Amino acid sequence: MPGKGEEYLISRKKQIERRQRILTIVSIVSFVGSTAFAAIPAIQQAIESPKSASASVSAESALQHQVRGYELVLQREPENQLALEKLSLLRLQLKDAKGAMELLEKLVKLHPEREDYKVVLEQIKKQQGKSDN
Repeated sequence: MPGKGEEYLISRKKQIERRQRILTIVSIVSFVGSTAFAAIPAIQQAIESPKSASASVSAESALQHQVRGYELVLQREPENQLALEKLSLLRLQLKDAKGAMELLEKLVKLHPEREDYKVVLEQIKKQQGKSDN
């Protein structure tokens, strides 16, 4: 028969083993949790990367859609100032400087009092001159 001292040692050993198991479980859960929190942003970024490429494509297609709309307006009203202005800006965004210059030249002819049209037209011509060299 074990004595009181031996019973104490056995119960104490069981307590220590339980604490070690609990500490091991808590450590594993903490490690997995911290790894997951580090991995989630990386996964989200990987998922969003193709979206950003498609976003630029969809942005360009949205600009093209707007261009078609303004071109339709200009078919009905060839001297519509707002449509000419917006279409020239859209063509600049789409890097169609020649198309924008044609529209701005028409705006300058229709509205010679507007200095801003003349200034923008000259800036585009200068940029075209630099890129041609």
